[in-house]
Amino acid sequence: MASRKPGQSDHPVVHSAFAQMRSGKLDRREFIRTAALLGTSATAAYAMAGLKSPANAAGMPFSPDDPKAKMGGILKIAMAVQKMEDPATYSWVQMSNQSRHTLEYLAMTGPDNVTRPMLAESWTASPDLKTWTFVLRKGVMWHTGEEFTTEHVAWNFNRWLDPKTASSNVGLSVCSALVEETGEKDAKGKAIKRVAKNAIEIVDRYTIRLNLNKPVLSAPEDLYNYPAAMAHPGFKAPISDNMVGTGPFQLVTMKVGDRCILRKVKTMADGKPFTYWGGPVYLDEIHYYNFDADNQLNGFASGDVDGVYDFNVEQMDLAKSLPGVIHIARTAQTICCRMRCDTKPFDDKRVRQAIVMSVDNSKVKSLVYTTGGDVGENHHVAPVHPDYFALPPLKRDIEGAKKLLKEAGFPNGIEVTIDVGNTDGPWHQTACEAMRDQMKDAGITLKLNVIPGAKYWEIWDKTTFGCTAWTHRPLGTMVMSLGYRTGVPWNESHYSNPAFDKALDAAEATLDVAARKEKLGVAEKILQDDAVMILPLFRPIYTIVAKAVNGYVGHPTQYHQFNKVWKG
Repeated sequence: MASRKPGQSDHPVVHSAFAQMRSGKLDRREFIRTAALLGTSATAAYAMAGLKSPANAAGMPFSPDDPKAKMGGILKIAMAVQKMEDPATYSWVQMSNQSRHTLEYLAMTGPDNVTRPMLAESWTASPDLKTWTFVLRKGVMWHTGEEFTTEHVAWNFNRWLDPKTASSNVGLSVCSALVEETGEKDAKGKAIKRVAKNAIEIVDRYTIRLNLNKPVLSAPEDLYNYPAAMAHPGFKAPISDNMVGTGPFQLVTMKVGDRCILRKVKTMADGKPFTYWGGPVYLDEIHYYNFDADNQLNGFASGDVDGVYDFNVEQMDLAKSLPGVIHIARTAQTICCRMRCDTKPFDDKRVRQAIVMSVDNSKVKSLVYTTGGDVGENHHVAPVHPDYFALPPLKRDIEGAKKLLKEAGFPNGIEVTIDVGNTDGPWHQTACEAMRDQMKDAGITLKLNVIPGAKYWEIWDKTTFGCTAWTHRPLGTMVMSLGYRTGVPWNESHYSNPAFDKALDAAEATLDVAARKEKLGVAEKILQDDAVMILPLFRPIYTIVAKAVNGYVGHPTQYHQFNKVWKG
């Protein structure tokens, strides 16, 4: 397929990225992602790259209507059914899946890693990427009978950025560029920030402008982060008591640890018929039934459900024996065995470095995932990320580890305990046991404190040494910003390094797509050298659905978007 050139209306960065793609400096897939972020339609971006565009309805983030689709039916999915308090503070993907078909997003990043307009109809960015203008779809209705407008968008942004909300969204690049220092500190000594004057500008009923204090390339992509769902201004916690949204389904039953049932919306609160902006939706209901990670596949095998959230690598042989369709996605999903940098003995970098140097990540990965997945490099950017920069391979160094421990005051070795919740399944424990066996050679005794997954999520950001699961995000800068910037809510390691923050700022502010990789590589190396974590691998995701389930496509972040799914 012949490619076409960008036009005059395309952003200058699109022209630059196109030239880099033609010269071989930029992958075609990365060009498509970048062009779509900067307002070029996905169809046009694919055409510029000389590739056939995946089937998506014109102007929509969803696939086109299937002429063979049948209306009706109930889709049953095995997944942990979790408590839903506040969408802005969701801490796990499962929570967002339970509300994803009710509470929607301004943009939607698909399984192909391309971000398309959702509640927003389009967006444009200024040449310096400091001003982003979003135009909303007209006629999008809340279940209350009100039209969705920019007043509601501004309300959500202001709420996310209010320190009282404690939303992880403040760690997103686009949100961090909307705030300024107040000069004040909270009770814990953290700097208090507030929304900068005129940062969120309502132009008219359907147009909103974000005036940033630094360039940000990933603004639309950030807005499909799972805690960035648009809530109604009448929201009161818990959201499960009155979930008002713009999506095609409404919550009718919610029992934590049991079931979550969604039913198609037919009428609005004012009694008028509800017409969904996204076109026909085939299913009548979506049911989530609570299954532990280990038992989801058993639920599928017994016929109790039509699909699962995921299954473990140990269960692949069983999955292959079942009459279903297996979906495998390469992802940035991982476990982060991180140490609290402000707590003894891990406040001594030499101790952290010794622990990290005693482990061979490639051997841990090969023990846990014999096929698929990628070896981790003890920072949070994965090879699947378009902004990944390859650093020199890590080498295990037992003698070096012993030397560092001696310098730190532990000549006879050290004993440490890691909390493991197996929140994604027993492979967490398997990986930690492999690390334990390797650490022995350096005089490090690693004890595993295995606790229930629900208990782990109560302490994940407090424990001194913990094995935390992190989900996939489409861009490496996103997870680095969410997890390691000084003072952000999800900084579970309590890591703070101005040099890292500066390097990450530089990567996020670089307009040249190829140059961004090298700048992010600087941040990767700083995090790696500071030995904050052992991040041994990035895992593939395995899911399975019944053959009667049509239109399902696995997502690397395990986001469920069932708008065009139907049952035969």
